[in-house]
Amino acid sequence: MRIGVVFPQTELGGDPGAVRAFATAASELGYAHIAVFDHVVGADPAVHRGWSGPYDVHTTFHEPFVLFGYLAALTSLELVTSIMILPQRQTVLVAKQAAEIDLLTLGKFRLGVGLGWNEVEYEALGQNFSDRGARLTEQVALLRRLWTETSVTVAGDREHVTGAGIAPLPVQRPIPVWIGARADVALRRAGRIADGWFPMNQPGPALVRSTAIVHKAALEAGRDPTTLGMEGRINLGSESRSSIDQQIAAWREAGATHLSINTMGAGFSTVDQHIAALAAASQTVLG
Repeated sequence: MRIGVVFPQTELGGDPGAVRAFATAASELGYAHIAVFDHVVGADPAVHRGWSGPYDVHTTFHEPFVLFGYLAALTSLELVTSIMILPQRQTVLVAKQAAEIDLLTLGKFRLGVGLGWNEVEYEALGQNFSDRGARLTEQVALLRRLWTETSVTVAGDREHVTGAGIAPLPVQRPIPVWIGARADVALRRAGRIADGWFPMNQPGPALVRSTAIVHKAALEAGRDPTTLGMEGRINLGSESRSSIDQQIAAWREAGATHLSINTMGAGFSTVDQHIAALAAASQTVLG
């Protein structure tokens, strides 16, 4: 099981020094990857009365592809979007940007994608919120063709490309596409088309159920479910070393191939505190 970290961008603000310090520390401590969340804009609660989303206009989010271009020069970590809200972005541009990151990292890139939940963000980016699930399925197929073919022609319901391609192509052909999934329809989509998935449950009955849905969909699509990756997450807080050990064991038993250590929401106010938490956890999770 490969163990990485979640970049705590909602708590580090816009300080490039904090970005550099966190990423280089994660690499030096021996973690395998760094996972980054994606939001382009936040909603203003003063305008959207009764706003109840977990993030708003004041929450800091770095742009993943631009951030990854910077991180690729600093570390040799695998870079992971966990997840990028794919249907609110232009597919061909995502293919180009992802290929660039894959080249800069020498093939150490995973594109995690999902639907998102913020209709305000979709509106601001000029995309349809209501058909985002169907669009994501088309997008994944198009991305894979753009990463593996010199010239692509597609006439889909939502995606249209006529005799065009990107150059240079990525190192990985195609780049692995993972899907973040909570609802049953998203779990089935992950089983049908993803290389791996990010469950929204912790180990237990709910995760067992989600895994069964993913694996059943994979089998129905003629795929081997044992080839699908799964990335879990441990949220650090006041856990003891034994508690972290138990969580790692539970994820391993659940079939996780990857795991991310998350320091967001643990009450840390400085990058040094986030790094210290990773360092303490590394003694347990990295052995």
